[in-house]
Order: sequence, then structure tokens, then C-alpha cells
Amino acid sequence: MKKIYILFVIIFYGAASAQTPDSLKNKWLPSLTTGLGISQIAFSNWVKGGENSIAWSLLGDFKLSREGDTWSFKNQIKGQFGRAKIGGDSYRTTDNDLYMENVVVYNLGWAVSPFYSNSLRTQISRGYDYKIEGSPNISDFFDPGYVTQTLGFTYDKYSHIITRFGLAFQEVFTSRFTQYTDDPATVDEAEKFKFETGIESVTDVNYTVAENIFYQNKLRLFSRFESLEVWDVRWDNTITAKVNSWLNVNFTYLVVYEKAQSPKTQMKEGLQIGIIYTLL
Repeated sequence: MKKIYILFVIIFYGAASAQTPDSLKNKWLPSLTTGLGISQIAFSNWVKGGENSIAWSLLGDFKLSREGDTWSFKNQIKGQFGRAKIGGDSYRTTDNDLYMENVVVYNLGWAVSPFYSNSLRTQISRGYDYKIEGSPNISDFFDPGYVTQTLGFTYDKYSHIITRFGLAFQEVFTSRFTQYTDDPATVDEAEKFKFETGIESVTDVNYTVAENIFYQNKLRLFSRFESLEVWDVRWDNTITAKVNSWLNVNFTYLVVYEKAQSPKTQMKEGLQIGIIYTLL
């Protein structure tokens, strides 16, 4: 994964630089994109086999930014939730994610700028393991919840790529599902809170591939000081093809590796045709 990250940076460092127009400086710039995707099929007296099914998913992405001569602020709240039902089975959750981020950058006129960020990752609703009989509940809102504060330096002199690196403090919160926070060295009780220190790198890419095709990428790497040879990886990719002003085709690919969650690399892929509406 480290080699992929280095190659990724080399490829996009060739992008042309761009500056924020003076007319937009020192102004709060909001943007809000919402999306709805629905898939449905029904049968009646159909002799070739098949089952009725319906699936839907919702997306909300709100951003609020302000860039000045000295201070810059970037805020984002992004949520995804979806469910599906096949035949006589009950509805199952297919997408369940909430992400929030706040970044403050102080421009010193250097090649890099100091920054402070705060991010939150959790689920919107309950999560279930449908591979096990009875579909046990394995997660819930802020159970677990990850909050990370980072202080370091960012490089944002190119139009398509922003990367930052710094000292990170991560808090993990749980209520019922303490396997994410429990210290195996203690046997008397299961801890519901875990505090970790380490280093974090976050790289954001927004690239226009063609007139109607857009690529977005967020790569997060986090390593704890006590185990610098182990890295948490979250690599979120989205390719959006605009059919017209309100219809989009989205392809998403998410790679997650967190040893505390699973010793195996987790992957999620989705293809969706849905209604996308930009409110702001």
C-alpha cells in the first residue's frame, strides 16, 4: 500500500497549479449535493425464475469552505445509507456511513502551511452481520465511533491534489461493542474508550477526467507510535459520470484495513445510477 501511495502522489504532482480567484476569497462558499438511487424488479406468473426485489440508497454531501489570505477553513459532512429487500426476506442494510471533517489552515507563505484538523467516522444506524444465522447486531451509531485530531503541515498549491501530514490523536468510543476498545492486557473489565497517538497522512484528489466524468479520492493513513510498522488504511474512490444535469452514474470503491477490526483487507464496491441534485 505504501508503494501505491508514492506512485499516486507522483502521478498527480504534474497537475497544473491554480489559485482561488480574488472575487471568492474571504467568502464562505457552501455546497450541498444530495442523491437517490432506486432499483426494483417484480414478477407475476413468471416461469423462468426470479424473485421480487427492491433496493434504495441515499447520499448527502455538504461542504462549507472559506479561503483567505491568511486563514482557510474547510468543513464537510458526508453520509450514505441504503437498504435492500429480496423476496420475502426483511430489509437489509447495504450502506451505512457517516463522515465529518473540519480543517483550519494558516498560510505563512511557505511551501507548506500549518494546519489543524478534526474528523469523525461512524455509522448512521445499526449494522448487522448477515453471514451469521440470526443476523446479530455488530455496530450502532457511534458504537464504535472514531474521532481524530491532527496537527501538522499541508501542501495545497495544486488544483487537483491536497495532501497533509502530522501528529495525530485518535479516540475510539464504544458502548456495547467493546471489542474495538478493549485492552486484552486487562481481564477485569472491558474498556469502552481507547486513546491512541501516532501519525496521520490524508490526501484528497478532485480530478476532471473528461467534460462529464469526475474522479474523487481520499486516502488516509494512520499509524500508532507503539506499532509504526502497522498502518490503518482507508482509500475511498468515486468516479461520477454526468448523464445530464440531474442523472448520474456513480462507481465507488472503498478499501479499508484496520487490524483492530479485522486482520484482512476490507473492500466495498458499488455501481449506481441515480438522481443527483445540487442544492447549493
